[in-house]
Parts: sequence; C-alpha cells; structure tokens
Amino acid sequence: MRAVSKPGDEIITFAPYFLEYQLYTAPTGAKLVVVEADTSSFQINFDKFEQIINEKTAAVLINTPNNPSGIVYSEETITKLAKILTLKQQEYGHEIFIISDEPYREIVFDNKTVPYVAKYYDNTLTCYSYSKSLSLPGERIGYVAVNPKAKDAFYLVPMMGQISRGLGHNNPSALIMRGVEDVCDLTCDMSVYETNMNLIYDKLIELGFEVVRPGGTFYIFPKALEEDANVFCQKALKYDLIFVPSDAFGVKGYFRMAYCIDTNKVKRSLPALERFVKTEYK
Repeated sequence: MRAVSKPGDEIITFAPYFLEYQLYTAPTGAKLVVVEADTSSFQINFDKFEQIINEKTAAVLINTPNNPSGIVYSEETITKLAKILTLKQQEYGHEIFIISDEPYREIVFDNKTVPYVAKYYDNTLTCYSYSKSLSLPGERIGYVAVNPKAKDAFYLVPMMGQISRGLGHNNPSALIMRGVEDVCDLTCDMSVYETNMNLIYDKLIELGFEVVRPGGTFYIFPKALEEDANVFCQKALKYDLIFVPSDAFGVKGYFRMAYCIDTNKVKRSLPALERFVKTEYK
C-alpha cells in the first residue's frame, strides 16, 4: 500500500474483507473504501464498484480465496475486474494497482484451481504467506511478487523491501527462511479442510441456514438466524460455540466459522450446533 499510494489516495476493497485491512491502510495516509457485498455469491459487486472507483483510486485490494467467506473469485470475475481497471487507468491517466492477497491459494476444494490474478492484469502485486500452506502461522514468512510488466516494477521490489525493514513487523529469521527454502514447493495435508468444510456445510444446510458453499480456505460464512449477528454469536457461547460476528468484515447479519482444527473436534461440535439452533430458534 505504501509503495503504490500517497496520503489522500483511496484503496478499494470488497466486503466481506479481512478486518485488519483497515489497520494496514490507516498508517499510510490513504483511505480504505469498502464496496458493498453481493451476498448471493460473494463475488465482486461490480455495480457498486463502478459507482465508487474514481480518480483518487490508487489500488484495489482483493483476497481470493477469501477470508471470511471462503469464496474463490472466478476467472470471469477477475477478467471483468481487469477490464474495468484497464479502462479506468486510461480515463484517469495513472496506474491503478491490484494488490492480490493470496495466502489461501492452495486450500481449494472440488479439485479446482485459483486463477492467478497477475495473468490477467499487468499492474498486479501478489502477496503470499507460507503460514497456511506449510502451517507456519507464527513465522511471518512469505513474499510479495511484482508482475514484471507492472509500471515501475524495477523500483517497486526494492521499495517494498525497504518499507518492510522500516516497519520491522514481518522480518522472519534466517533459520526459518532456510527451512522454508527446502520445502517451499510442498504443502502440509490440505485435505482435512475440505473434509471439515463438508461436515459443517451439510449440517448448516440441514439446520436451515443460508450459506454460500466455500470454494477454499478454512472458513465458512453463514447468515445468522436473527438480524443482529452479535446477539446470535453471544447466544452461541452458552453452547461452547465460538463464532465471529460479521460486522467487522463489512457485512451485517452473518458470522464466520473456522474449521482449521482436528476433524474429530468438528464432529463433536455438530451436536452442540444442532442443540443451539433447536433450543434458541425452533
């Protein structure tokens, strides 16, 4: 964000979005502008997007596969986004970068693959973390890949290296770098996430929840059974169920469930979920 924007610029993202994006944007002096969600699919709401994009737009921040919805942006979605941004760059006379946040790239279901955004749009910066693929969430190791066709790509690479050093919050040790170098083409066992997702998704549907089936990650994002998701999640605590209300993700009335846990624990949680719904809402 610091490398491609200046104070007063706008960075657009799409609800639901990872809640820390607000914290990342604020110190840069740019403003994070959130496009309202298309809750029918959680793909990009292009009608709202085209109303919001303007000459102050310096970048568009996307997250696919998405936290919290688990949705994978389709090739059609990415192609349409790239086409709009290409036209807007010409109209405004300056570059608009896509910052593509892709830490869940390998966690996808139904034998599908995630389209590489940089393939469709030159001014793409791809952000990746090994925290998911190698189960190294505490090590803060990953990379930013600059599309060689991006404007000023030659300068962006060292700029971001210096910015990272200056901020000082994501500098992994040399030891973990050497370890990851040896295994960076591998992944841990990802199949457990799809197993867990199917168990939870099927139970949610059985209990009458509205939910868009995830295409990846280890999150699912159902609609709450009452208007106020915060109240819904508070009630769930009485049944030892910990959900995250959706307000912080830019959407009201939904909640996030995480299933990056042992499958047996998922199975043990399902009777509690059923008990919660039937006691509080039936």
